[in-house]
Amino acid sequence: MTYKETLDWMFVQLPMYQQKGAVAMNAKLDNILHFASVLGNPEKKFKSIHVAGTNGKGSSSHMLASILQETGHKVGLYTSPHLKDFRERIKINGQVVGEEFVVDFIAQHKPFLEYHKLSFFEMTVGMAFQYFAQEEVDVAIIEVGLGGRLDSTNIITPEVSLITNIGLDHTQFLGDTLEKIALEKAGIIKPKVPVVISETQPETKMIFNLIAHQLKSDIVFADEHLAEGFKTDLLGDYQQKNMNGVVATIQQLKGFAISEKAINDGLKKVVANTGLLGRWQILQKSPLVVCDTAHNKEGLQLVLQQVAKQSYDRLHIVLGFVNDKDVKSVLGLFPKEASYYFVRPAIPRGMDVNTLCELAKEQGLVGEKYGSVQKGFAAALENAQSTDMVYVGGSTFVVAEVV
Repeated sequence: MTYKETLDWMFVQLPMYQQKGAVAMNAKLDNILHFASVLGNPEKKFKSIHVAGTNGKGSSSHMLASILQETGHKVGLYTSPHLKDFRERIKINGQVVGEEFVVDFIAQHKPFLEYHKLSFFEMTVGMAFQYFAQEEVDVAIIEVGLGGRLDSTNIITPEVSLITNIGLDHTQFLGDTLEKIALEKAGIIKPKVPVVISETQPETKMIFNLIAHQLKSDIVFADEHLAEGFKTDLLGDYQQKNMNGVVATIQQLKGFAISEKAINDGLKKVVANTGLLGRWQILQKSPLVVCDTAHNKEGLQLVLQQVAKQSYDRLHIVLGFVNDKDVKSVLGLFPKEASYYFVRPAIPRGMDVNTLCELAKEQGLVGEKYGSVQKGFAAALENAQSTDMVYVGGSTFVVAEVV
C-alpha cells in the first residue's frame, strides 16, 4: 500500500474516536497489552513522561519536549489528535515520523490488527512506541488520548506523571462529576513515580492526594510553587498554568541535567522546536485572525477571556462543534455582540449546522450558517475590516481546516 492507502485503511476500516465518537471506544487495555507483547514491549525500552488532563495537556507535552530538546536529548513526542497530517502525532525532536515507517509498520502487522480488531488509537500507540524504541530516544513525552486509567498509552511506567487539570469533558466515558473524572485521570499515577498536578481544584485535590499516598508517589501541586520569571512563545494568558506544571515536572525528573537556561530557551522556542499548531495561533494581523483548538467549557472560558482582551472594532466568530459535546452550555460563554459564521467540521461527528444555529439562537447568538468551514471562514474574512478580529474555533477539526 502507498502512504495514502495506508491512512485510508486506518481511518476508514477501523473505528476511530476522532471521526466516529463513542462507537470507537474500547475501554480496556487487553488489546494494547497483547499488541505491545507482539512488538517486544517497546514501551519498556525508553524513558517517558506521561501527560493527562482535560485542558492543556497538548501544550504542556510540547513544552516538555522543547525543554528536553534544548538539553541536547533525543526526544520523542506522542500527541493526538493531528491537525493536518497523521504523522504529527509521532515526532522525534520536532520531526514527524516518515511515511515509509508508517506504511511498513501497518503492512507488517495488518493481519494481527485485523484479526484482533484493534482500534485506530491502539494501533497508533503501538506504532509510536515501536518507533521511539527503534530510534533509541532518550525520553518520550506521551500524551494521554482520553481519560487515563484505560487509555492505550497507560501501559508505560514513566519517570514522572503530569495531570494538568480536570474539567467536565467526555462525561459519557469518564463520569459526570469532577471527582469521577479525576479518578480516571489519576489512573496514570504509578507506584513510587512522582506526579505533578498543574492546577489545584478543591473537588479533586483530596482524590489525587489519596491515590498518590496509596501508591507511595510523591505529589506536587504546581500552582502552590509558581514558575515565576518564565515566558513561552505559546500565546494566551492561560499558558501560565501549563508552565507551572511543566516546570514542576522538570524539577521532579531525575537523571537529566536540565539547566534554568534550557528551561527558559525551551519554553520560548516551543513552536520552532516541536511544530505545535492551533494554540492561540495568529494567522494574520490585519484583520487579526486567531484560531484555537479549545473545545470544552473550561478551555473556551480561558480562550474567550483572551479574546475579550484584544483590541478590535468588530468581532467575527467562525464556530463549529462535534456532536458529543455539551454545546448548549458552551454557547452561553460566547459574546452576544459578535457576528457568527456557523459551520460543520468535515467529519462524521461534526454537529449539523442547522442544529448548531438553533442552539445558538436560544443563547442570543446571531449569525449565518455555511455549508463548510472554508465557506464560513471566507465569508468572515470578506466581511472583516482591517481593524476587526476573526476568531476560529469550537473544535479541533474546525481549526484543522483553516491552519
